[in-house]
Amino acid sequence: MRCLMTILFAFFMAIIAYAQPADKVLARVKYNFSHVRDTNSRNNPYTETMILMIGKNASAYTSLDRLERELDLPKAPSAPFKPVNLLDQYFFAKENKLITRHRFSDAYYLIEEPQEKIKWTLKKDTLNINGISCKQATTSFKGRKWTAWYAPDLPFQSGPWKLNSLPGLIIQAQDEQKEVIFEFAGIDDLKSENLDNEQLALEKAYQKTFFFKPEITLQTDAKKTTRAEFDKVYQIYLKDPIGFAAAQTGTPRNRIFMGRSTTGVSHDITNNPIELQEKNNR
Repeated sequence: MRCLMTILFAFFMAIIAYAQPADKVLARVKYNFSHVRDTNSRNNPYTETMILMIGKNASAYTSLDRLERELDLPKAPSAPFKPVNLLDQYFFAKENKLITRHRFSDAYYLIEEPQEKIKWTLKKDTLNINGISCKQATTSFKGRKWTAWYAPDLPFQSGPWKLNSLPGLIIQAQDEQKEVIFEFAGIDDLKSENLDNEQLALEKAYQKTFFFKPEITLQTDAKKTTRAEFDKVYQIYLKDPIGFAAAQTGTPRNRIFMGRSTTGVSHDITNNPIELQEKNNR
C-alpha cells in the first residue's frame, strides 16, 4: 500500500498544465465505427458513433454516443452501461502532433505522443460517397493495411482515429481484413439559418459540452503527463481497482463497490486491438 501511495503521489504531483492555440471549428463529420475486438466473436463487433471536429489546423475526435449520453439526450444509446470510448484525440497538422485526453480517477490528463508521418500511396480510383467525390489511398500503419477514401474538395488533413495527412478529408477507411471500419455518417451543417427547429434545439443542447464550442481547444484544467507514467498507474488500477480506489480516497476496501454491465453484452475481451505489432516483412 505504501508503494502504491508513493507512485500515486509522484504521478499526481508531476502533472502540469497544457496549452495549445484555439482553432475555429469549420466542419463536423460523423462516422459509424466498427471494430472486431474479439476474433472469437466476429459477429458481435464493437460499434459506436464517433465525431470529428475540424479546424484549419486542428481536429478533435471523440465519441458522439458518449457525449449524447452525458447530455442525457433522447437519441443517446439506451442500453444500460453500453460501452463507449472514453478517449479523445487531438491532431495538429502543421506540428504533426497527436494529443490524447484520458479521463481517469475523476480527472483529465493530456498525453502528447510522437505521431509518425503516414506514408500514403495515392491511387487513381474514385468513388462518390453521399454526393462527395473521393479518391483512394492505401497505407500500412500500426500493423494493419488500410484503404481510405478522401475528398480533395474538402482540404483538411484530418480523419478518424489516427488516420490523417491526406490531401483532403478522410471520408471512409477500413483495414484489409475489414476488422476496423470507419464509415461516413454525415457532415453537420454549422450555419444556423439552414437548420430547422429540431436541429436548432439539438445544437443548443450540444453547446453544453466542451466539444461543441466554436473553437477546438485543449481542456485548460487538464494535466499533462507521459504515456509511461500514465500506463504505470493505470496497470496498477487494472490489477486491483478496489485497492486503487481505497488507496486514493482512504475509504476501506469493504466500503467500495464497483458495478458491472447487466446487459449480457460484453466487449471486455480484446485480443485484436486496432494497433497491432508491426510486421517487418510487410
